[in-house]
Amino acid sequence: MATPSLLLLVADGRFPAGAHAHSGGLEAAVAAGRVTDLASLDAFLAGRLATAGLVGAAFAAAAHRAAKLGGADVVEAAGPVDVVDADGSVTGGSATAGSAAGASVAGGSASAGSAARSHMLAQLDVELDARTASPTLRTISRRQGRALLRAGRAIWPDAPFGDLPATSCGIHQPLVLGLLCAAAGLSRVDTATIAAYGTLTGAASAGVRLLGLDPYQVQALLVGLADSCDRTAADAARAADDPPERLPAAAAPLADIHAEIHATWEVRLFAS
Repeated sequence: MATPSLLLLVADGRFPAGAHAHSGGLEAAVAAGRVTDLASLDAFLAGRLATAGLVGAAFAAAAHRAAKLGGADVVEAAGPVDVVDADGSVTGGSATAGSAAGASVAGGSASAGSAARSHMLAQLDVELDARTASPTLRTISRRQGRALLRAGRAIWPDAPFGDLPATSCGIHQPLVLGLLCAAAGLSRVDTATIAAYGTLTGAASAGVRLLGLDPYQVQALLVGLADSCDRTAADAARAADDPPERLPAAAAPLADIHAEIHATWEVRLFAS
């Protein structure tokens, strides 16, 4: 059973996964004149929570669910597992989930559980990729996933990180977060809360640096969004029981456009 301290540790922006280097799209929104003060920052954070926050929390919770799959949990065949390459192209897998899981059941419950986890995580990776329209944001999510995975392997070496699908470009950050939280003994709701909370705090902190806002007032904005964050996390945790293709797909097209523009800048304060 996880302690409250572990929940705080994983949610802490100082956790060594590089989150402090990202503004969650705020730097480009500030440059475009769309966020200029506390009121517009509040609206930006609320919108981010309802879109990236909900989607990321749902996929993190679903990955947490995958981490808990055991030998009796066999994923039904749904066709070949797709693999996403670095350029965003999708190639079909060579074996179906059903055959992989079925073979594992014959070989033992441990391998059956691993096959079930691997297939579900591969499905989640493909589905999250499909929900991330911006190539830049896909790259950033996978880059953050690699950083988080490095920290997770160092802290929880016995976690089932080996069940993550092998791709040439890394795994999306919410999926790594789900496995990491499961390894830490955190609940599915805890996992969704950390994911939703993380979409707010990075942008809020960036607002202080980019706009010179009063940090106390920015913190007050986060307090005001706390109930919304909890509701989003609860919704995401419930949604994680659905098949990967039915997970939330809330989108923010303007954020995708801003991300592509931001990636062209020669000088910028944040990586995203």
